[in-house]
Amino acid sequence: MIVATAGHIDHGKTSLVKRLTGVDTDRLPEEKARGISIDLGFAYLPLPGGGLIGFVDVPGHERFIRNMLAGVCGIDFALLVVAADDGIMPQTLEHLGILDLLNVSRGAAVITKIDRVDPARVAEVAANVGALLAGTRLKGIPILPVSAVTGDGVGKLQELLVREAAALAERQSAGQHFRFAIDRAFSVAGSGTVVTGTVFNGAVKPGDRLMISPSGLAVRVRTVQIQGKPAAGASAGQRCALNLTGTELESVRRGDWVLGEAIHAPTQRLDASVAVLASEEQPVQHWTPVHVHIATADVTARIAIRRGETIAPGTAKVVQLVLDKPIGALHGDRFILRDQSATRTLGGGVVVDPFSPVSRRRSAQRAAELAALETDSPQEALAALCKVSPAGIDLARFAKTYNLTAERGAAIYGAANVIAIGKESRTGITRALRDDLRAKTLDNLNAFHGQQPQAPGKEVDALRGELAPRLAPEVFQTLLRELADERKLEVQGSIARIPGHNATSNPADERLWQAIRPALEAGGYSPAPIKELAPALKLKEAVVKDFLHRKAKGGELYKVTADRFYPRATLATLAAIAQATSQAQPNGLFTAAQYRDATGLGRSLAIEILEFFDTLGVTQRLGDSRKMRKDFIPILGAATVPPRPPAASRPPAKPSPQPGRPFPHTRR
Repeated sequence: MIVATAGHIDHGKTSLVKRLTGVDTDRLPEEKARGISIDLGFAYLPLPGGGLIGFVDVPGHERFIRNMLAGVCGIDFALLVVAADDGIMPQTLEHLGILDLLNVSRGAAVITKIDRVDPARVAEVAANVGALLAGTRLKGIPILPVSAVTGDGVGKLQELLVREAAALAERQSAGQHFRFAIDRAFSVAGSGTVVTGTVFNGAVKPGDRLMISPSGLAVRVRTVQIQGKPAAGASAGQRCALNLTGTELESVRRGDWVLGEAIHAPTQRLDASVAVLASEEQPVQHWTPVHVHIATADVTARIAIRRGETIAPGTAKVVQLVLDKPIGALHGDRFILRDQSATRTLGGGVVVDPFSPVSRRRSAQRAAELAALETDSPQEALAALCKVSPAGIDLARFAKTYNLTAERGAAIYGAANVIAIGKESRTGITRALRDDLRAKTLDNLNAFHGQQPQAPGKEVDALRGELAPRLAPEVFQTLLRELADERKLEVQGSIARIPGHNATSNPADERLWQAIRPALEAGGYSPAPIKELAPALKLKEAVVKDFLHRKAKGGELYKVTADRFYPRATLATLAAIAQATSQAQPNGLFTAAQYRDATGLGRSLAIEILEFFDTLGVTQRLGDSRKMRKDFIPILGAATVPPRPPAASRPPAKPSPQPGRPFPHTRR
């Protein structure tokens, strides 16, 4: 259990910790000379059954409130210290307000210096403290009178701390990436850089490779120490020291995180629920400059509120914090806001979305997303987001927001029936939405073919615009690929269609095909270009061009060059010749010249055909050579013996394969 002191200067916080632990937490020479705490002090109390209570002693002077804020982040229990002679003082009020804003609900109020006053004064101060606590999250906590000088009451306080430590539920560390807030950094001779702090999430052990955030510096954990002794590791809710390699002391400071690479995501915009203290005299306006104290960091920022709105004293509102420099933050991190001069606490709050977008801040869609994220449960947040996210959920961003490991994320997505689509950028949609979109896609295409039978298919963008306009294009494309893999539709370029749909299946186009097909097949490996084909068939060039382009959409015909179309069977034969040419070479690499000789084509056309095969993925160019990349049969079909090329295109010395001979065949 981690315990932090709180209270006014010179109310005996350090003396109390020393009486409990035997450790004087004032370690700096200036602290010794002045008799006050300036920076954070640390001590430990071993528990009877094993384990430790870690104490963070914070300075009480108002000038050192920044250090106090760094000390109370991530604590489990608070000791609000009030001196019996002074009673409640200004820093008592401010420290209590900070604890309340940080959602600290477990603690004890300790009335110190009871040896200096009579019992009536002790009772009076205790009553005042009880009344003060009544309006906070610490309402009803034990109030214990003690004297660090005589030891009166210290035993009861120690017994209370031991009971509270035993009752404290262990913080979750499984399923989360490691995250550690640095409050001290120093160098040890022979060891190098050492950082101390609190483990917020996950666990760490020697040898782990982590990052300093927000700088992004990669480090390795050499050793872990707890209470100055080597440890096998540390987990969430523990204080420890990490000896790091890979960084110099100058590169690490209070306010940095040590964390897993997966959650290294510096941000300068936070959507957060901000509460303003009821004691403030004026409402907080849009673009108010503030200091944001989050974990151990202190960064200046502006508060961005919806136009015309404010945050009244004693109320809370979801706003955006625009930070002046990047920090590390995740969902649920609590923070304190102080005024521009850092002399007064204005309020505090909790991070809702650490990765707030610049745009859409005022949209209804964004408001619905933020409402869905206002829960500490990733399961509940995911279910709510599914209802308000027609574009799907960015699962990588969601996992970072809630600090989910891949395994825990997958379990949560599975339980919510959310399917991850995509490889590098994964988008989550519900199984019901996916099934609905698949069915609607097929229905839409069937209806389209019925209305426009001569169209080769429907533009994918138009299809998405009708069915899922807010779904990311790459996600919709993935759904189409799934249907294509199942042979339920076909996608060619930007066109989608139902398998078997033929845009030329009408009497007029069928007559054209009966005229054009024999001419193309008669051309062998070098079918006539459109400008020669049309006059030879006594057809208008525009008519032939339009027909061939439409026919090519069906896959029976391919456009190989700007004005030359090949039947699919001819291309299968040419691909088989490429395969045979490759197999004839020791390393499988063949040149355009070797392919030209094998086909009997001119060099330019042979190169154009090979470049077309490159686009299909059948071949791959490697410098001046090529290799076969994948089997052509699934794309073009099996090769058959081709018709004899026309005499004009067949060099006498290079006859094409003859009917009846095994194929593919190349000249040796």
